[in-house]
Amino acid sequence: MTGNNKRRTGSGTRQYRRIIVKLGTSLLTGGSDHLNPEVISGLVDQIAKLHGQGREILIVSSGAIAAGRYQLGLGKDRRGIPFKQVLASVGQGRLMNTYAQFFANHGITVAQALLTKADLSDRAGYLNARNTLLALLELKVICIVNENDVVAVDEIQEAVFGDNDNLSAMVANLVDADLLMILSDITGLYTDDPSRNPDARLIEQVDIINSDIEEMLTDASGALGTGGMATKIEAARLATTSGVAVIIADGREPDIILRLAAGETAGTFFQPVVSKLESRQRWMMSGLYTKGKIVLDAGAAVALRKQNRSLLAAGITEVEGEFERGDVVNLYDAGGVGLGCGITNYSSADVNRIKGMHSKKINSKLGYNYGSEVVHRNNLVIFRL
Repeated sequence: MTGNNKRRTGSGTRQYRRIIVKLGTSLLTGGSDHLNPEVISGLVDQIAKLHGQGREILIVSSGAIAAGRYQLGLGKDRRGIPFKQVLASVGQGRLMNTYAQFFANHGITVAQALLTKADLSDRAGYLNARNTLLALLELKVICIVNENDVVAVDEIQEAVFGDNDNLSAMVANLVDADLLMILSDITGLYTDDPSRNPDARLIEQVDIINSDIEEMLTDASGALGTGGMATKIEAARLATTSGVAVIIADGREPDIILRLAAGETAGTFFQPVVSKLESRQRWMMSGLYTKGKIVLDAGAAVALRKQNRSLLAAGITEVEGEFERGDVVNLYDAGGVGLGCGITNYSSADVNRIKGMHSKKINSKLGYNYGSEVVHRNNLVIFRL
């Protein structure tokens, strides 16, 4: 069966290098009405150890609304989206300050990224977010990502992101993560609600999310969180179809983050349905999103094909077609041979103005710049000869 409780094989030998850790409100509060420093400190300690091993970690964290409510000394009787946005505004700073203090104990710098669905739906916004998060990873900064509740209502309406579950999947797709850990006070996916049915069994591995899996879902959301099992499964569906492995597990278990990163069995493991490379290639090479053509000189062609380098303006000789920043363009060498395709950081008008130019001169030529690369190596697919 495609959804089963068989013991997964081979996962312990897999090395997850880029990991998204999603932390739910119920986990961060330890079941109370406020952020639990002891719980957060323990989670940070585990993430810091992975960071020290050279792993790349991004955290998608809930808890801002709960932190704001506690900070203001307010009960749960006051509701409504505008009020929750106020709570998020108050609590977001407290949440970040907590993370910053605990990570500072390990000498680790943190950053904050507040995103909305509109940010990731917009072409330029998607590219901006991707480039920023990848740059933070390269600098070994741990970024804390959250839904921007102050301006967005999707999450707190419990309709789209669902307590950041789906946001974590979108971030995993955004940065080509190897593994998404969705951690809360829920052990994993069961065949039935274990609180009502003592015969309910934990499903240890799901090969594909189909109608059988969907029928098993029960809403196990807590009083403080908005993300139940349904949103976690939806997040798993999005991530696995992007080539990302997903694990739903109980974040209260000892060293759970370290164990999962090492490939140990815990919770429910969702197998990627495609490889990351296959997923990105299929999207970029489909031709459905191709808007133009860029021709490279011989040096740039070698740099891309054999040296895994980014495409710089200096190596560009011709531009054909009209495209905007964030569009997919085809790349050719001087002889007309296709090299591959990639997502451009500049429009066709901009590339025409800066082609053949040193990257340091882009800002003076355009009056702005979106980076030294016209196409970053992380946004390239090179054809195999």
